[in-house]
Amino acid sequence: MPSAPEAPAPSSSMGRGLDVLAALAALIGDGQQTSVGEIARALGRERSQVSRTLATLDRSGLVERRPDRSFALAWGWYAAAQELTAQRLRTHGLGVLEALSSHLGEATFLSVLQGDTTLTTLESLPTESRMIGSWIGRAYPAYCSDAGRATLWDAPAEEVRAVFAATEFASQGPNTPVSVDDFLARLADDRQRGFSVVDQEAEPGLYSVAAPVWDFRGEVVGAVQVVGTRDAILARTAECGTACARAAAELSRQLGAPASVAG
Repeated sequence: MPSAPEAPAPSSSMGRGLDVLAALAALIGDGQQTSVGEIARALGRERSQVSRTLATLDRSGLVERRPDRSFALAWGWYAAAQELTAQRLRTHGLGVLEALSSHLGEATFLSVLQGDTTLTTLESLPTESRMIGSWIGRAYPAYCSDAGRATLWDAPAEEVRAVFAATEFASQGPNTPVSVDDFLARLADDRQRGFSVVDQEAEPGLYSVAAPVWDFRGEVVGAVQVVGTRDAILARTAECGTACARAAAELSRQLGAPASVAG
């Protein structure tokens, strides 16, 4: 039986390098072997050609060869990819927030986790919003923030406990979590629902929903939020939460998140 024809190689060395990097990342993600032969088979290419490309990538600090002759992505590649993710969060994130804000008529935000606080990095405030001033650069205690639960969406319980190991769960509103166990119980409810709901936890009268944003590694790197008064959003919880989760999934896809987490 004749063998399948070899896939045509990209015409440029950059194209060949990117193809090899993509194949290597996919094999690592699937838990498969990453030898020259496995990468060549994944690409349908000649082994010697892939070997030369890997040698070039190794010299460039983008991949590293292990003692067992398998390959891994080097730290230089991850650093560059993380910087690209941060840039895309800023550039694509604002468009996602503006579309979500326009659709719901509510204030929308993008926040990231920093220690045991969340920091607002982007916002979109509709003209009819009652929000006063900008929230950009403003930090909130993660234990009573919608973004806090959303940014810890993929964290196991022991990691959440480590984040709040030195945190005092001081009351910020009538429904502030009182302990890390309380926080974990609410996070479990959020995961079942598909988005976070924070009802007067950060301050009286404030109501919000949030959903996690995932990156190319399948890790949470931020949260999309819809924030307003309890009177305005409570009756629209399902509508706002679903729209927020869809917006976060769209931003995740733009960051190269795997379909298994981006939806």
